[in-house]
Amino acid sequence: MSLEAFQKSAALSLGVELELQLVNTHDYDLAPYAVDMLRLMAKIPLPGAVVPEVTSGMIEISTDVCHSASEVLGQLTQIRDALVKCADKLNIAVVGGGTHPFQQWHERRIYDKPRFRELSELYGYLSKQFTIFGQHVHVGCPDADSALLTLHRMSRYIPHFIALSASSPYVQAQDTAFDSARLNSVFAFPLSGRAPFVLTWDDFTVYFNKMTRTGVVRSMKDFYWDIRPKPEFGTIEIRVFDTPLTIGRAAALAGYVQSLASWFMEEQPFMPAEDDYLVYTYNRFQACRFGLEALYVDPASGEHMPLRDHILATIAKIHSHSHKLGASAGIHLLRTSVEQGSNDARWLREKQAKECLLAEVVRQAAQKFRGL
Repeated sequence: MSLEAFQKSAALSLGVELELQLVNTHDYDLAPYAVDMLRLMAKIPLPGAVVPEVTSGMIEISTDVCHSASEVLGQLTQIRDALVKCADKLNIAVVGGGTHPFQQWHERRIYDKPRFRELSELYGYLSKQFTIFGQHVHVGCPDADSALLTLHRMSRYIPHFIALSASSPYVQAQDTAFDSARLNSVFAFPLSGRAPFVLTWDDFTVYFNKMTRTGVVRSMKDFYWDIRPKPEFGTIEIRVFDTPLTIGRAAALAGYVQSLASWFMEEQPFMPAEDDYLVYTYNRFQACRFGLEALYVDPASGEHMPLRDHILATIAKIHSHSHKLGASAGIHLLRTSVEQGSNDARWLREKQAKECLLAEVVRQAAQKFRGL
């Protein structure tokens, strides 16, 4: 199969996808209600789309193409409000977060769709363990080469995205000691990790053709990279975010990505290099494990610094871009959380320390998702 041509898109346009948990309202475990939710949601005219995900206790929502973080927030608010109404009719709840805190993977059902059945046959138990919940952010790029350049520049900021969105400290009722345990499940897949370091679409096409000749890859969907090009949309797609507990934080993260991309495209602040990836896996691990308390190794200078300091310095550098794009409110939300050392993983742990009952933590997270 040949690689699709890179489509035209508006530079810095945005699209956001959120994978969400469906839980029952008696013990707050995951509930196999995707079919019922999709049936009810199909009757409501909304922007974007609502589609199934790999197991039946989860669904994915997405926006249309947006041009600002506030537009993302507006669309997610409409979809969220409709989700909540439909969930109430079914006596279930919708929750954010990167993992469900106490679900048992072996109890999950694969959603009945050819691609998901195929993934289940290929990956076995990993498919059910893929009952994890992420946010994907697409950002429009003016052409294919600038998409690859933006992708590799963006890779230096992967630890930012992980720490700012981390919301998966619990797995199967255990505190993992990670802020983002979700990504450990992603790393189990053979085609996860980082994209190859190529900066032209011609070179990327050569790589893609080599991979398809091996028979391991048939399309871009087979790559589970942290960031991947999406030629059919004319975007790059950042995939490391845990689903936040609120749509406000989800929109703020989209505004952060857009502001970074604007800085890259307009100021060309640095050229990425293959050597950036020498510290990539270490930085990513630190962010998953320690969140905002992580250590960050600057790939250019080799300097070691607290990740929170690097995030705050970056927010200062992109201030004019976030202001111009109307992303300042969301960036303020993120900056405040960094200054306070607080992310969604910390919120979940604080609730569990108080309640000592993960079902109650999920109930409160469902209220938080509703905007209460």
